[in-house]
Amino acid sequence: MYNGFKVALLAGTALIFAGGAMADVSDMEDRLAALEAMVAELKAELAAERADMDDAIVRLDRVERATPTDRAFATNTGFMVGDTTFKLAGFIDVDAHATTLSDGTIASNSIARDFYIPSAIPIGGDETSFTDITAQASRFAVTAQKPAGDKTITGYLELDFLGSAQGNELVSNSFSPRLRRAYIDYGNWRVGQEWSTFQNTSAIPESASFLILSDGMVFVRQTQIRYTNGNWQFAVENPNTTSLNIGSRDENLLPDLVARYNLKGEFGNISIAGIGRQLRADLGATEEETYGFGLSVSGRINVGEKDDIRFNMTGGEGIGRYIGLAASRATALDPNGELEAIPSYGGLVAWRHPFGETARLNLGYSGLFVDNPDYLGGTVTKSVQSAYGAVLWEIAPKVTTGVELMHGIRELESGAEGDITRFTFSTKYAF
Repeated sequence: MYNGFKVALLAGTALIFAGGAMADVSDMEDRLAALEAMVAELKAELAAERADMDDAIVRLDRVERATPTDRAFATNTGFMVGDTTFKLAGFIDVDAHATTLSDGTIASNSIARDFYIPSAIPIGGDETSFTDITAQASRFAVTAQKPAGDKTITGYLELDFLGSAQGNELVSNSFSPRLRRAYIDYGNWRVGQEWSTFQNTSAIPESASFLILSDGMVFVRQTQIRYTNGNWQFAVENPNTTSLNIGSRDENLLPDLVARYNLKGEFGNISIAGIGRQLRADLGATEEETYGFGLSVSGRINVGEKDDIRFNMTGGEGIGRYIGLAASRATALDPNGELEAIPSYGGLVAWRHPFGETARLNLGYSGLFVDNPDYLGGTVTKSVQSAYGAVLWEIAPKVTTGVELMHGIRELESGAEGDITRFTFSTKYAF
C-alpha cells in the first residue's frame, strides 16, 4: 500500500510538470485538485486497512485467551440446511485420575470418581487409593440458527456422558448421554436449560480435569427464563429447597429470582449478581417457609499481555446448592419445627500464566465455610477447601494435553476431617 501511494504521488507530480509546459494556470489548478483528491482517497484506504488490521489483532488476542473448545466454537462456520445454519462442536476428552483418600473410599460408579465433588470426600474410614481412566467428559453440541424477520432464532443443545447410569467398566464401558444445556434465544430472551444467571462461567479456572476449585464456586445449570438488556440480566429459575435434616424438598411455589450486572472491557469482565429465593417444605401437617438471598462478585481480569486472574466471591443465607456443588444445604428444620436459612460464604481465585509457544500454568485456591446451627450436631460439613496446580499445552492444533495435582479437605462441625489428593493426566481434542 505504501509503495502504491509513492508511485501514484510521483506519477501525479510528473503529470503536473508535464502539463505545466503545455497548459495554462487554470488547467494546472484542475490537475492539482485531482491530485489532492487522489491522495485523500489513498489515505482513506490506508486508514481503513489499518483499522481492519487492528480489529484482527484484537480478535486474535481474544481467541488466544480462550480455551481450545471456545476457539472451536468461535471459528466454526457451520453449514446450511434450507434457511437454517447448523454448527457442530465439542471435544473428545480422555482423563486418567490417580486418587488417594485419607478416610474411606468413593463408590466405583460415583460421578465423584470423574471430577472433584467436595461433599463426596469421605471421613472416618481407612486410606484408599485407586486409578480411573475415562472418556465420559467428552462433549457434543449443535447450534441451529435461522432468521425471523429482523431478528434471529437460535437453538442450542449440548450433551456429555458424565454420571451416566447406564453401563459399567466390566466390558464395554458404554455410557448414555446426559442433557447439559438446551435453550432457545430470540431477541433479548433466552428460555431453556442453561448456566444459572447467578454464575459467571468465565470465572471457571482452566484445568486438566473436568472441574476444579468447585468448593467456593457458583456452579448450577437449570431451566430458566432470562432477559438481557445491555449490561443487565434478569431471570426466573427453577427452584428447589435443600435441607440438612429433612432431605431435598421440591415444593416451592415461587421461582428463584436473579439479577446481574456485567462489566466488560479490555480489562476482562466483572459480574455482580444477586439472588432471592423462597425456601419451602410441605411437611403434611404444616407448611414451613422462609427466604434466602445471596450476592456474588466474579470475573476474569486480564493481567499483562496474556495472564489472567479468575475469581468468585459469594455469600448469603439459604444459597445452598448454588455454591460448592451442594457441599452444604440451604435450610434446616429447627427444634421448634420452623425452617431456617443456613448462612454460608466462599470463593476462589486462580492465576493462568501462558508461557512458551502454547503452554499454560494454572494455580488456584477455593473454599466454602458454613455457619451451621448448633442443633444439627457435629456430623454436618463445616468447610471444604482445595488447591491445585496444572500445566497444559497444545501438542497439535486444538489438541491439549495436561497434568494436574489437586488436594482437597472436608471438615465436619465435630472437627473430624478427610482429604483427597488426585493426580490427573488428560488429552483433549476440540472440534
